[in-house]
Amino acid sequence: MSSQPPRLTELAHGGGCGCKLAPAVLQSLLADQPAMRGFSQLLVGAETADDAAVWQVREDLAVIATTDFFMPMVDDPEDFGRIAATNAISDIYAMGGTPIMALAILGMPIGKLEPAVIRRILAGGAAICAEAGIPVAGGHSIDSPEPIYGLAVIGLVHPAQIRRNTGARPGDALLLTKGIGVGIYSAAIKRGALAADDYADLLRSTTLLNRIGTELAGAEAVHGMTDVTGFGLLGHALEMARGAGATLVIEGAAVPLLPRAASLAQAGFVTGASQRNWASYGEAVDLPAGCEDWQRALLTDPQTSGGLLVACAAEAAEGLLARIAAAGYPAARRIGSVAAGPARIRVA
Repeated sequence: MSSQPPRLTELAHGGGCGCKLAPAVLQSLLADQPAMRGFSQLLVGAETADDAAVWQVREDLAVIATTDFFMPMVDDPEDFGRIAATNAISDIYAMGGTPIMALAILGMPIGKLEPAVIRRILAGGAAICAEAGIPVAGGHSIDSPEPIYGLAVIGLVHPAQIRRNTGARPGDALLLTKGIGVGIYSAAIKRGALAADDYADLLRSTTLLNRIGTELAGAEAVHGMTDVTGFGLLGHALEMARGAGATLVIEGAAVPLLPRAASLAQAGFVTGASQRNWASYGEAVDLPAGCEDWQRALLTDPQTSGGLLVACAAEAAEGLLARIAAAGYPAARRIGSVAAGPARIRVA
């Protein structure tokens, strides 16, 4: 009598970007790291928690380097590989760059997963890299107790086109290119409560490359940009607020959601990472009176391969939204504004 092979999500204690260390934990670990002084070519380092590092090689060219990996949030091996690769490449687009190659990061419980399953994970990642027009040029693998997959990605950008999470200005509009709720859907998957149609919606969003970021960075009206991942919309918006020294105002009703995100959140499908996120940065967020716990959970929900949060000149917002939608991001919305004031988030 043969036993059924384990589900990928059964082998992991967390999944997707919900595996990220809580913001407060990460800050404490990095508190005594040396400052990156004396490297004039390092245009972007770790000091503002930006999406990737940027190194200038000549006046008209800089190299972007990033890495991202996590444990499975879905059970289909190819889907896991596709989501992880899309998520990793996103950091290059969020900086305004163009990816040129990737290296695979692989940790697998060799005694628990068949080689064919692992090959399918790698194939899913390679398929997304091919869609992005880049090779998987190598990588590194280990025997790990839990399945881990991701990429280190290298990209190129003209220094004038770099878009950081520090560039927002008072008066700017805020745009978001994808709906949120990925962590909530992931929690439903863990409990076998996500319908096939909802899974298709999840996959459509999480495997949609954020290549629009490269185009947006070419617009002078776009002042700042970051991708929304494991710290949730509020967490990454707060990084933008701190970088700009301004208050970001989020219009809660305008935030785009995956179709069933609200109903699933109300039913209690909330990740532990959402709670950790709020505990880490909630003191810097002003919520409206009467905000329900499930509504807050949507705003702190960890996104895996989430959308781009864009700060742009208010008068250009509608035109940029039209360009984003035409490029294949139908959920894109204007979700708020940037105001002069302390580095906080205010949810209206």
